[in-house]
Amino acid sequence: MWDLAMRCGGQLRVSAGRVLGYDMTAVLAMADAAGIDRAATAEFLPLIEAALVAASPPSGAGQDLDTFYD
Repeated sequence: MWDLAMRCGGQLRVSAGRVLGYDMTAVLAMADAAGIDRAATAEFLPLIEAALVAASPPSGAGQDLDTFYD
């Protein structure tokens, strides 16, 4: 699941420089393509998404997403 979450870095919903979460339609499509169970994805990825949003820099912090993933 963690591998899927890391692959989905380009599938983020962002508004005004703030990370809102994953585009779950795209994430579920990626899970299907990778052979990852949809039920497991739907169960666990929201927990990872919540941590991602909580850890994302506030809007206007001058930090881009490339440095966020380093």
